[in-house]
Amino acid sequence: MKFKLIVAFVDDRLTEKIVKAARDHGATGTTIIPAARGEGMESRKGIFGLSVVSRRDVLLFTVERNMSRHILEKICEAGEFEEKSGAGIALQLDVEDAVGVSAQVSKLAQELGEKI
Repeated sequence: MKFKLIVAFVDDRLTEKIVKAARDHGATGTTIIPAARGEGMESRKGIFGLSVVSRRDVLLFTVERNMSRHILEKICEAGEFEEKSGAGIALQLDVEDAVGVSAQVSKLAQELGEKI
């Protein structure tokens, strides 16, 4: 079985909504790295000239290759990445090899049967 890694950088207020959307469309789990800092094209300045940056979470999803684009699109929809500037970004990367995913493989094999 081949996998992709979806990495999403999201406003921490949207984390649960995005994780739910990914799970509802085939992701079997996620790793959440909280409290990352992010800055868009322009630095936002607040009171006394201090930078204002929203808290970000980094979400990591290891997903089956054939399901990855669909899950990526659902993450984008849930986070409204295309509608709201600075809402978040997600990308997918090829996974050359993975260990520790036997439970995920078993679950996917049951759900997808002959499709994989």
